[in-house]
Amino acid sequence: MNGDAELLNFIYQNSQMGVETLGQLIPMVKDSPEFQKQVEGQKREYDSIHKEARELLESQGKEEKGLGAFEKIRTYLMINMETLTDHSASHIAEMLMIGSNMGVIDAIKNLKKYESGVSPEVKSLMERLRKFEENNVERLKKYL
Repeated sequence: MNGDAELLNFIYQNSQMGVETLGQLIPMVKDSPEFQKQVEGQKREYDSIHKEARELLESQGKEEKGLGAFEKIRTYLMINMETLTDHSASHIAEMLMIGSNMGVIDAIKNLKKYESGVSPEVKSLMERLRKFEENNVERLKKYL
């Protein structure tokens, strides 16, 4: 697999995790309409990045490699365990910040790994995801 396809699949999986996680968490966010709007906005951006990664993969004749069933189940169960007793905006913001921080770290590692050998368009999408994850952390701080 070439660098473009590998990096696009990372972007695809990362954004898929965001879409699915936020889709599970949004119904739990009830104590703060402002926080709910923030989380819904994040989901929309993950959706947009996810769609763009899929389209770029398809344009290159590559297939997207989504999250496996085990990863989806594990994440679903982890979210349910973490929110079993605490659905507060503060707790959910903390969970999302941890996820976004992991996303930033992985994005930086992948940008370094694929410094050369990827198209400017793919690198730009990776940078967009990295900056989005960093902004998520900053925006979520006020809900802690």
